[in-house]
Amino acid sequence: MAFETKEEVLEKVLAMDKPACPHCGQPMSLWEVPPITFSDGLGWGVPFLFVCFNDECPLYTQGWDNLMENYAQRASYRCLNYPGTEQFEIMPVFSPMGATGQIIDDEVLASQKALEENIKKGFSILAECYVSKDMPTVMRILLDGAEPVRVRIKAAEMVGDFGELEAIEPIRNARFGNEKLQHMVDDAVEKIHERFFTRECPFCAEIIKRRARVCKHCGKEVAGL
Repeated sequence: MAFETKEEVLEKVLAMDKPACPHCGQPMSLWEVPPITFSDGLGWGVPFLFVCFNDECPLYTQGWDNLMENYAQRASYRCLNYPGTEQFEIMPVFSPMGATGQIIDDEVLASQKALEENIKKGFSILAECYVSKDMPTVMRILLDGAEPVRVRIKAAEMVGDFGELEAIEPIRNARFGNEKLQHMVDDAVEKIHERFFTRECPFCAEIIKRRARVCKHCGKEVAGL
């Protein structure tokens, strides 16, 4: 199963043309989904949406009266679109400023540009590391939480390609906080074990030979485990 980082999703969405709101014809704004559940409690399902924030949009202007008359609620609607689809839906807002805090503005776009530059720089360093087999630098990048996730994922892949047994302990003790990155780190550890015909003792977690019947570190029987 393939996982995408939030940065990768944003990069794809930024490359899309902004859809026009079907109610007013105005370009919709890119909107970052807040970390809260919605509707049935399952969430939005995506990290970004396109939302119409045109205050003259008929859906929005008429929504105030509609919700007050039918539900006695001081609220209205905004039209939303799932990026890359023709799926348009509505979401409630409870003030003219409702949901505007998640609009992706120029400052966010500038941050994305800086992120792209850091990704290019990181990939360039890793390319040099691959040629020189500079594992200390690769490990530094992998364990540095300030590095872009995509660069750290590439570093994890390289650790799996030519990392030594000594690389296992520090990455086992690290917390990565990203599902795709953690998957690549786990895969890298398995590749190292495959190359060296080793595994980790299920009792003490020390590295032992794959064929070992008794752990040389804790003395437990590990045959068949």
